[in-house]
Amino acid sequence: MMDRRAFVRLSALAAAAGCVVRTPMQAWGASSDMHYGVQLFMVRRQAVVDLAAVLQGIRQVGFTEVELYPVVYSHTAAELKKMVEDAGLTTPAAHFNYAGLEDKVEYGHGLGLKYFVCPMLPEAQWGTLAGFRQAAELFNRVGAKCKAAGMEFCFHNHCYEFRPMEGSTGFAELMQHTDAKLVKLEFDMYWLAQAGQDPLAMLKKYANRVRLIHMKDRVAGAPTGYDMGKVAEHFTELGKGSLNWTVLLAQAKAQGVRHAFLDQDETAGPVMESMRESFAYLKTLQIG
Repeated sequence: MMDRRAFVRLSALAAAAGCVVRTPMQAWGASSDMHYGVQLFMVRRQAVVDLAAVLQGIRQVGFTEVELYPVVYSHTAAELKKMVEDAGLTTPAAHFNYAGLEDKVEYGHGLGLKYFVCPMLPEAQWGTLAGFRQAAELFNRVGAKCKAAGMEFCFHNHCYEFRPMEGSTGFAELMQHTDAKLVKLEFDMYWLAQAGQDPLAMLKKYANRVRLIHMKDRVAGAPTGYDMGKVAEHFTELGKGSLNWTVLLAQAKAQGVRHAFLDQDETAGPVMESMRESFAYLKTLQIG
């Protein structure tokens, strides 16, 4: 667990490393620039203990945005929005669990979101194309509700969606059976590579759908596959793995993507130290 004093110490470390704290508008320039944030799944264990301290710690590292995760939804939308703003952050996007997804649109609207994201299908639906078609029907409905509420609906990929089945894949079924005007994508670069896909080629292929991206690096030479769990966990900090972030971020930006979230599921050392290391790497990149 991480208390407020621990975050203060980490903030001092961030400052010593040159991660100067700036306001959101100063940090990465005008709205035409790429904005870097953190998906709260990365700090899920700490967030349930002291969310305010977690948010302040993320801001002190240098990130200007967060993407919310269901572990923090015990707060009302108004309370949560204020906590994020009080930390000097913005929240353009948030994840919502598949179960009861349609009923959560109002909460997302209350948060002032631009993007309403479903991160995963129930595991019971992974094994058949019919399961993905069922999800596509739901996503079309939720996409329409989100559009009416002034948001865009996005689906976040992992690796299980790309398993070959019956001459197709779950991902292909989702793309075929969802309305491209209503269902967009949050591409996780790591999980695309883990599934044996080419992240750059996928960005280009689905340029009309990709709205957000997730970042975590992947140990070079790690085996690919479609199974989730420990067998798929080859995570490392940005700049220490095999993904070419300069090329991927430049392509995403060229396509109009403006929000990229760090989301390293597990870290070998303290999570905030890992976050600081990845942020320091991002600062070295020249993206368009």
